[in-house]
Amino acid sequence: MTPPSFPESEWAIMEVLWASSPQTASEVAKVLAVTKGWAENTVRTLLGRLVEKGALAVAEEAGPPRRYVPAVRREACVKAESESFLDRVFRGAAKPLLVHFASNAELTPEEVKELKKLLDDSIKKNKNPKP
Repeated sequence: MTPPSFPESEWAIMEVLWASSPQTASEVAKVLAVTKGWAENTVRTLLGRLVEKGALAVAEEAGPPRRYVPAVRREACVKAESESFLDRVFRGAAKPLLVHFASNAELTPEEVKELKKLLDDSIKKNKNPKP
């Protein structure tokens, strides 16, 4: 199953629940009131949308209040969003993305070293694919 796509507002909800779950709507709202200034009704609306999309589930605990848990892994959503962005903006080509990123990001020497290692590892992996 392909993870659902989220607008920025739903990502904010998911990030709170990926960090700690299960949580009630009130608990999520308390976190987002500080960072986003959202009212609890806004959070409840977004939670409902995410349940409808299959991204969240209601924990199997008896009685109210409802406690929400992610039904999709963050890593799967990040991968799907990254692929969608790459397809939309760079027509699926990784090289222009990397060139743009390297030209415009302010990278520390340690980050450059880490990226070089990742690229070297990618070359080795492609030369020796698993059967």
